[in-house]
Amino acid sequence: MNRSAPALRLAAFGLALRRAAAALLLTSTALLAASPAAAQVSSAASSPEAVDPSSPYGATGVPTPELMWSQPASSRAPGTAMPQQRVGLPPVPPLPAASAPLRMPPDPATALTPIVFGSQIFVGRFGVSPYTGFNPEYQIAVGDRINVRMWGAFSFEATQQVDAQGNVFVPNIGPVRVLGVRNADLNDQFSAQVKRVFRNNVGVYATLAAAQPVKVYVTGFVRAPGLYGGLSSDSVLYYLDKAGGIDPDRGSYLEVDVLRGGKLRAKFNLYSFLLDGRIEHVQLQDGDTIVAHPRKFTVQVGGEVLNPYIFEFGSERVPASQVLAVARPKPGATHISIARQVGLERRSEYHPLSALSGVSVENGDEVLVTSDKYPGTLLVRIDGAHLGPRTLVLPYGARLRDAIAQMQPAPQANVAAVQLFRRSVAQRQKEMLDASLRNLETYALTARSATSEEANLRTREAELILKFIERARMVQPKGQVLLAQREEAGNTLLEDGDVIKVPEQSNLVLVSGEVILPNALVYDPRAGVEDYIRRSGGYTQGANEARVLVLRQDGSVVENTRQLMPGDEILVMPKIQTKSIEIARGLTQILYQIAIAAKVALDL
Repeated sequence: MNRSAPALRLAAFGLALRRAAAALLLTSTALLAASPAAAQVSSAASSPEAVDPSSPYGATGVPTPELMWSQPASSRAPGTAMPQQRVGLPPVPPLPAASAPLRMPPDPATALTPIVFGSQIFVGRFGVSPYTGFNPEYQIAVGDRINVRMWGAFSFEATQQVDAQGNVFVPNIGPVRVLGVRNADLNDQFSAQVKRVFRNNVGVYATLAAAQPVKVYVTGFVRAPGLYGGLSSDSVLYYLDKAGGIDPDRGSYLEVDVLRGGKLRAKFNLYSFLLDGRIEHVQLQDGDTIVAHPRKFTVQVGGEVLNPYIFEFGSERVPASQVLAVARPKPGATHISIARQVGLERRSEYHPLSALSGVSVENGDEVLVTSDKYPGTLLVRIDGAHLGPRTLVLPYGARLRDAIAQMQPAPQANVAAVQLFRRSVAQRQKEMLDASLRNLETYALTARSATSEEANLRTREAELILKFIERARMVQPKGQVLLAQREEAGNTLLEDGDVIKVPEQSNLVLVSGEVILPNALVYDPRAGVEDYIRRSGGYTQGANEARVLVLRQDGSVVENTRQLMPGDEILVMPKIQTKSIEIARGLTQILYQIAIAAKVALDL
């Protein structure tokens, strides 16, 4: 009796363990059935390309547990390892890879390398959009599914598949021959057959439900030759896109063939589709072959054209006018230059666009379309206290005094403080500012530290400097040309697009920068810079009291002056606190550049 008690307890423990294992099995199976991977397998089984249900892998395409363990090693694919046994659990199918978003083709005007014309077609958009619309010229093929509806004295509704003999069987009607019938004539074909049996009181409507799935070979000079599936109604572009498109370095966009049984079925020129929107609709069949031929002769075109691409032509020598017809010169283009490699020599030609008769372009030439224009007049904008026309047309070579002579200043205008703004100066100021910011960024990221505490301090300092650099890059200089020397200012040559601003007379002094209350104060001839700063609340804790700039209305800048004028702006610069001399020098330079070019004091 005492000996049997441990055995009974052991048997009870084993029974409880088996029950727990069974409950765990049921829970795991339910979780797998509700998982996204299982749902993906279910949807894959219902797709047109699902695995055959009669296969040993089942309708889902995933091996069953019994097959996984009973399948001999000789029947498994080479290199397939035997899966680890999971007691009673089905194998977990792999998760599908996330589909990448469709990308836009590169812009030929900004691309680093020349782009072949035609390569912009194959970026994945044709391959993800099978043709499912109504094609009246489509011819019914074996395997197509047709919706048939009959009403009246006899009712019938079903989706019938075209059998191997090209017929569709309809009850009480018999086989209806549809093989080779145009899609537009399908309903008439059924109506004629129905009227042979039911002369009256029976209506019929037949329409193509889905085209036949086919497998088409894509080969030649494409990126990924292979066998691709689709519908017989899909275009050649669909299958080419599935194969990665024409290889832009080796393939031809002018010659793409469709072969059926080794014989030519159709020829395609993709330039006709790109330039004219014309492409032939060919009904494909199982086993058809799409062949991309090797690239022919090419010419690279750039410059003042709307289509700066590498173009392919069917002959080695073509007229220059034919090249420009596809490149499309811009309205301002005037000349064409042709660079040609002849043996070891490189030769060039230069022709006006108005005299291209007899000019030809050869294979491998580089064509550059230019715009040789010379300015004859200038457009100058006048803003501010001006009563006359806002835009002046001046001859090329005009000077500032010529524009001032045509101005009609308002009574409150301050002509002595006239300001000149220029796009080229603003661009140059932006370039110098960006160069200084890059140098500062280099100093901040490459500073050395002797101890770990100093390294942590430098890291925090670098983060603050990088944030400052990010804000400083957003500053847009005004491009003001300083006209402080009045006796020489009138001789300044004007440029097209210059802006002359006539400021109004002012009795205010603006105080900004590192002050507590930035404000505009009434001009007091007895007050100095410190008086205006004190009236604006005084300096902030981050102010550099030794660096106070005064900006005049004419754009000139003075520092630490006591004499103020109406319309001046007092700009208090921020204090720079860093142990690095290089960083301090760089910050100081950038702050002064921004203050002069953009008339703002950027805080740190």
